[in-house]
Amino acid sequence: MSHFSYQNGVLHAESVALSDIATRFGTPAYVYSKAQLLDNFTGYTAPAKGRDALVCYAMKANSNLAILDLLAREGAGFDIVSGGELLRVIAAGGDPGKVIFSGVGKTVQEIELALEKGILCFNVESIPELDRINEVAGRLGKRAPVSLRVNPNVDAKTHPYIATGLKASKFGVAFSDALATYRSAAALPHLDVVGIDCHIGSQLLDDAPLLEALDKLIELIDTLALEGIHLHHLDVGGGLGIDYGSADGQPVPIGDYVSRVFARVDAWRAAKYDGKPIKVIFEPGRSIVGNAGVLLMSVEFLKPGEEKNFCVVDAAMNDMARPAMYQAWMDVKPVVPRAGDAPVYDLVGPVCESGDWLARDRALAVQPGDVLAMMAAGAYGFTMSSNYNTRGRAAELLVDGDKVHLIRRRETPAELFALEMLVK
Repeated sequence: MSHFSYQNGVLHAESVALSDIATRFGTPAYVYSKAQLLDNFTGYTAPAKGRDALVCYAMKANSNLAILDLLAREGAGFDIVSGGELLRVIAAGGDPGKVIFSGVGKTVQEIELALEKGILCFNVESIPELDRINEVAGRLGKRAPVSLRVNPNVDAKTHPYIATGLKASKFGVAFSDALATYRSAAALPHLDVVGIDCHIGSQLLDDAPLLEALDKLIELIDTLALEGIHLHHLDVGGGLGIDYGSADGQPVPIGDYVSRVFARVDAWRAAKYDGKPIKVIFEPGRSIVGNAGVLLMSVEFLKPGEEKNFCVVDAAMNDMARPAMYQAWMDVKPVVPRAGDAPVYDLVGPVCESGDWLARDRALAVQPGDVLAMMAAGAYGFTMSSNYNTRGRAAELLVDGDKVHLIRRRETPAELFALEMLVK
């Protein structure tokens, strides 16, 4: 996380001390680095320069309008999984013509919205979904561009909750069924079959499974061409991991992975299609925004115990669900480090659940009032947060050099029950 560093003994985001942000805006708070965000996005676009390629940011990772706006201005497309996300893209100034609509349960209303706004493509995951999109498109007098999300049964070797490419997954069309499903799609009168898609999982540190899945997609594209079904784009999905500071190892650099994808695609197109290119689409989320953010929290109490010592902070599982949900290891650093003894603590929040923990067995020299930063918290942090225990969701801030912008204010308790009504 090159844009988060200690300067004069204080942890900074770019040129701004995180201690100053905590004092000014309070905690818990998510703080993002504009420079880190754009550096990560450029990691994909630089190796793709001069090629027919599109980077569709998977906005489920972090959907704040300010972040979407920054990426849209850099030419990003967007991978969405709901009608609400499409409306977010539009509100942020994004181009619906660069939107890929993924997900297994698209409603009639969402399909209508997507067709009316003119999205780039639906990533379709079942024959019933094909039929629904065809019916809606026919009723609206439109043709719907579709791509099949093919499940290649490649083991991503990641957490089972974020592995999506195996036979047991709810996602995608089984590889063995893909040819028949493409035939069905090509026969429907209101569909344009334009591409193929694959996403095998998330937080992959090694790109070997991703490249294995790519080889299987290439094999299927060749088979489809022999049947007269010619695809215009190849969507390799997302899934590239980031460094959370654990002992799991370092992720493959973004540029190395992208270059290897293009090397395989170029060799294939040269051998089979006289060098005729095919559009390549990437759907990264975590690898763009994950290490561009931190979660600030303040220490409320230190609670020693016979078996465990607890450091009670003002952030909780409702602010950051990943540790409780995935048993995820998140690095935690003091914003202003202290000298002296560093007892081992479990970092816990005030939510009334035994599962409300943020980090376990961490050596920390801390006192009540100190501010801690959970590192690499930019992805699946705020977007997965909730109002459990009537807790307002955290503020979000964007740092740009020496400037701090509030991009989402903290929710108030009154706002949390404003939509509720008493029965008299």
